[in-house]
Amino acid sequence: MSSIPSLGAGAVEYLSLPAAARLIARVGVVECLRGLVDVLEHDFRRWSDFHKSARLAQHMPQGVIELMPIADARHYAFKYVNGHPGNTRLGVPTVMAFGAIARMDTGAPVFVSELTLCTALRTAATSVLAARHLARPDSRVMALIGNGSQSEFQALGFVGLLGIRSLRLYDRDPAATRKLVANLRSAEVAAELIECASAAEAVRGADIVTTLTADKTRAAVLRGEWLEEGMHINAVGGDCPGKTELDAAILRRARVFVEFDPQTRIEGELQHMPADFAVTELWRVLTGQAPGRCDRADVTLFDSVGFALEDYSVMRHMQALGRAHGGLESLALIPRLDDPKDLYSLIRAAEAGT
Repeated sequence: MSSIPSLGAGAVEYLSLPAAARLIARVGVVECLRGLVDVLEHDFRRWSDFHKSARLAQHMPQGVIELMPIADARHYAFKYVNGHPGNTRLGVPTVMAFGAIARMDTGAPVFVSELTLCTALRTAATSVLAARHLARPDSRVMALIGNGSQSEFQALGFVGLLGIRSLRLYDRDPAATRKLVANLRSAEVAAELIECASAAEAVRGADIVTTLTADKTRAAVLRGEWLEEGMHINAVGGDCPGKTELDAAILRRARVFVEFDPQTRIEGELQHMPADFAVTELWRVLTGQAPGRCDRADVTLFDSVGFALEDYSVMRHMQALGRAHGGLESLALIPRLDDPKDLYSLIRAAEAGT
């Protein structure tokens, strides 16, 4: 299990975006996800060790910028992340992120990381973790509705780790589906790839349905009348106030699981439902305190909005992989001072050219 070391003042490890891409390519997406699922399950099982809060969000017409903090007795971690659905028209990703881990005893940061690629990894790994405990074990067909930037990671995770053998793909932008198919074929994914003409067609016959749309709107990407007995749904795209993907009828029929209840009620599909609508936090299933799937006929829903614990987990995991494969750099972020009370000595040294 990866961990954060006790580093001296000034020693800040850094995982850049290019280094993260090289690291994931070297280790392999599926193997990165395999290890990350284990780290996530370990961290979710010690849920009570963490100081938790809903993320801090600044919403504007173009999108949202958020800070996602979490801490335990040893570490404080946060992620900065945006969500701007219109960015692709400008040639900029919809989601961009970075994060850091600091020591609680001194406040000194010890690791800074890109989290754009890593967020895609942790979102897919969290979906896999939830489905491992909530979907039918014999699930072999998955529908992917929304074939944008996170879809490859979800597809590779479910094929490589949960035994999915057929992927039914739909996006209202056919170019997105063509991109996904090309990337999966390049990765030699061991699954049948079926391009569908509608979301309803994609869902038909699926054991697992994952929704990954980006538009900041109250949508009904998935309709209640499309549900089939035993289906598991990963609702991933709804992640801020005013943004949903599911028909409310689905929540009324399904057994609903969430990451952190107070945050999901603000941002997830739970926006459809009254404040007393009953849900189960995923950590309770992982620790045996609550049941997951009770019957093959159950419809289960993981209303996933992303939570800071997952970002802490992925940073721990990627730092350990970076160390093992030589992918980390040193970031000159914290001063080294002969006299820790003399911060001005940095200016004097710069003036002297030393």
